[in-house]
Amino acid sequence: MGMATKIRNLVAKLERNGFELTKFGKGSHRRYKHRASGVSVTIPGKDGDDAKIYLEKQVQKALKDVATGKGE
Repeated sequence: MGMATKIRNLVAKLERNGFELTKFGKGSHRRYKHRASGVSVTIPGKDGDDAKIYLEKQVQKALKDVATGKGE
């Protein structure tokens, strides 16, 4: 298996695709929202942490939803 994806890489991918940090949640949770589409995703953990598989899938789904015009 390859190296695990870091939280910072997922955040960078979101930001490159128009997501903005809208608020901090409890602990190390951060909420990112795509202004135009309304799609949002919560990122738990610190930037240097390894991203869990479910989180990588959530980010991919959010990016796909923006690309296909699906909002919340």
